[in-house]
Amino acid sequence: MPGIVGIMGYGSSGKNTSLVEEMVKCMMHEPFYASGTYSIEPIGLWVGWVCHKDSFADCMPVWNETKDICLIFSGEEFSDRSDIQLLRTRGHDFSADNAGYLVHLYEELGIKFLEKLNGWFSGVLIDLREQKTALFNDRYGLGRIYYHENREGFYFSSEAKSLLKILPQLRRLNMTSLAETFSCGCVLQNRTLFEGISLSPGGSLWVYRGKQRPTKRAFFDCTLWEDQSLLNDEEHYDKLRATFARIIPRYLNGSRRVGMSITGGLDGRMIMAWANPLAGELPCYTFGGTYRECADVKIGRKIAALCQQNHRTIVVEPDFFSQFPSLAEKAVFISDGTMDVSGAVELYVNRLAAQIAPVRLTGNYGSEVIRGNIAFRPGFHHPDLCEPDFAQLVRAAAATYRSESADHILSFILFKQVPWHHYARLSLEQSQLTLRSPYLDTDLVSLMYQAPREVISSKDPSLRLIKEGNPELAMIPTDRGLMYQGLATLHKARLLYEEFVIRAEYAYDYGMPQWLAQVDSVVSPFHLEKLFLGRQKFYHFRVWYRDKLSRYLKDILLDSRTLRRPYLCGSFLEKMVNGHINGHRNYTLEIHRILTSELIERKLLEPA
Repeated sequence: MPGIVGIMGYGSSGKNTSLVEEMVKCMMHEPFYASGTYSIEPIGLWVGWVCHKDSFADCMPVWNETKDICLIFSGEEFSDRSDIQLLRTRGHDFSADNAGYLVHLYEELGIKFLEKLNGWFSGVLIDLREQKTALFNDRYGLGRIYYHENREGFYFSSEAKSLLKILPQLRRLNMTSLAETFSCGCVLQNRTLFEGISLSPGGSLWVYRGKQRPTKRAFFDCTLWEDQSLLNDEEHYDKLRATFARIIPRYLNGSRRVGMSITGGLDGRMIMAWANPLAGELPCYTFGGTYRECADVKIGRKIAALCQQNHRTIVVEPDFFSQFPSLAEKAVFISDGTMDVSGAVELYVNRLAAQIAPVRLTGNYGSEVIRGNIAFRPGFHHPDLCEPDFAQLVRAAAATYRSESADHILSFILFKQVPWHHYARLSLEQSQLTLRSPYLDTDLVSLMYQAPREVISSKDPSLRLIKEGNPELAMIPTDRGLMYQGLATLHKARLLYEEFVIRAEYAYDYGMPQWLAQVDSVVSPFHLEKLFLGRQKFYHFRVWYRDKLSRYLKDILLDSRTLRRPYLCGSFLEKMVNGHINGHRNYTLEIHRILTSELIERKLLEPA
């Protein structure tokens, strides 16, 4: 995915230049990327970048007029246009459609300019007047910065694989981190999967001067948001309505075409209710499966039609299964092992979405920020799957999670759940296109800290926003049967029906209990999955692993290298794989995790 790499130190200039070029190559996942390198040897800096062509950051490096301040930036920034235009009154010359204005913002405000930035980003600022280099990322840490320090310098990259490439001694798994992915699906506490590679927290500002070690601090403290006074229900809603209406245009701006990824839920619909695009201006699309048109597709088509926009269904076609081995390996590789192999689907559909528009506007993070949704928790894996010492680490991950989740609910979501859990999927999406969501806008997030406690878990403000933005959209039930002030009896019946459909699909997919799997194997000739699957979800790995992907599972998971991994019980793994493929057991989640960990070993750690 797009990002930055670099070395700070006083090693050999030729060597460091070559190393940075190697780091950049590791991040060139697609032919439509642009890249570059730059070095300022007198201050000990060698830096490189990768970006989507013609994107906001495709203008690196950016210099001020006097050529003594330089910025390398990755990501996007969503300040109000009026704030940017003020720079022109100060005599600065720049394009407002790319990152060029940011270096002038630093000239005017100094390092406090970071507090003004609104988006997901990482960057390097070089100030030759003060002979210093500053490395920074956004408040949430979605602009990831992996780093390693040794005697020769400070090495950093948006992707861990770049560091693994040039520092092969780091190619070792951190067992505590791996255990946390087994339990929670992600690494906790800003650690990484790799020994010797650390992850900078969100809002980092690390300043490097010559041979000194970086001075590490943060430019943002979430207590600034937590300490705000709470508003009452109506005060908060009035501000929410005004803020939402004001920020939505920010995410439709820019020189590149924007497409809307639309589902049957509330959050994408809230955007559509307030975006007010001209007819045909905002192409819409929905991801769909092969069994039937899922609820997202049906509802998404209705929403697009009401808003006078074109709509397309992006279907997971049969060719996905022949591509799965390469897609799964690429998903693990691109995400540095943070995304499991189910990310193969994300790569597949987002490649097609990029053909519609290079920028994808989405309702991602809306349920988390507006309604306080906790998206990940410790899970259960069969106790016989792991060797005893590793199994103990897996169990310990639950206690770590409980400790970390004791924060203010929004702070846990924004500064832990978002960078630890949600980053994985984002890394794959961003590798194919530019993803935007208004729900992490700093104005909106700051306001949500002022919401009354009962509002954080309520759907009413979301439904009301849709109603006041576009009354017709409010009358279309969501994928869970929700609508604004529907008739009580019919509304309750719809809710019960949709909840039954959701639970039935879960029970017939990755959530199938073992007793039901045994029953299903007996009646498998009737393919009862066709009755339940595809109503809500567009991917179905329990059945896929059993049928179309079974050969690949055997090739990878029953290989002697996999069976001998020191943290796994090979005999149970063999029993598990055969039981799932034979259809009388369900180990979908365990297969996700073991297949992912094995691809981490083969694609990120072992020599090519």
